[in-house]
Amino acid sequence: MHGLTEGVRIESLRARPLSVALVEPFIIATGRVDTTRAVEVEACVTCRGETAVGLGEAACLPPVTGEDQLDVLVAIAHLARELEGRMLEPQALDTLRPVARAGLETAVLDALARIRFVPVRTLLGGTRATAALETDVTVAIGEPARMADLARAWVARGFRALKVKVGKDVDTDARALEAIGRAAPGARLRVDANAGYSAAQALALAAACERLGLAVECWEQPCAADDLDGMAEVAAALEAPVIADESVTSLHDLERLVACRAADGVNLKLAKSGGPLACQALGEAAREAGLRVMMGGMVETRLGMTAAAHVACALGGVDFVDLDTAWLLVEDPYDGGYDAEGPRYTMPDTPGLSVSRR
Repeated sequence: MHGLTEGVRIESLRARPLSVALVEPFIIATGRVDTTRAVEVEACVTCRGETAVGLGEAACLPPVTGEDQLDVLVAIAHLARELEGRMLEPQALDTLRPVARAGLETAVLDALARIRFVPVRTLLGGTRATAALETDVTVAIGEPARMADLARAWVARGFRALKVKVGKDVDTDARALEAIGRAAPGARLRVDANAGYSAAQALALAAACERLGLAVECWEQPCAADDLDGMAEVAAALEAPVIADESVTSLHDLERLVACRAADGVNLKLAKSGGPLACQALGEAAREAGLRVMMGGMVETRLGMTAAAHVACALGGVDFVDLDTAWLLVEDPYDGGYDAEGPRYTMPDTPGLSVSRR
């Protein structure tokens, strides 16, 4: 963990289910979520003679992640038996799969930042860190008329960028995008197929959008995660950038993506890469390779969205901010983290993540 864990003792680790209902079903090309299946990780650590408690969210999205809620609860409970009362060695976290590791690493970093009395973005070395972000908001797959109604409502609340989920059927997706374009003509559209299309289908939808006069700001993961040839074909054909999500979870994946010219950017997510530090490293490497960067999430509460926002801020901001999912929940069990005025988030200078349970 970049030497951050030197001298860190784990006093206790706790994990509890974090299940929150969504206002609307979150339907993407690969599945449906009605209630989040995350885990809250609480870490009490001692460093430099000071003790603090930090929180992290391990966000499981069963259609995408290989880990589910029970897997993470068991993994954290097992690690707690090994680590409690001992000094934390960086390799200890390597025994965890990405989602569980992300939750634990976030909790430890939150606690360390509280001890050092700095925001997490500063702990991450964000010398050029920004403290302001503007997010899009997601419109999940549904009936075109309903998707249009949701788009209209979000724009009325100040959102200027809409991430529109597609990937099940080109004709239906085109009708939905047309309806959204009419309902929210000034909104920027970010179209996310969640690996649901072939290259031919993705290009067919892009052609339909062009005929309809819809301005698409970016195309996210049009083809299957391992279909880099298809991704490259789409990226070469379209003017708007193609952003890889499911195709990139690690630096090795990024190297393959760049070698194949399979995308113009990458979507960073704590849960798929194993935590803030890996996410930050992936973002920096993507920038060095000349790629654009998006910061996203896996249907998280304010806790997970705040942690991702600190990574985005530590990177000096990103090209596309997709940290909206707390808005999609029936209730959010947390306070703090960021001050939100519609899509515009301002990060406070208070220590850690500054998130607390309600």
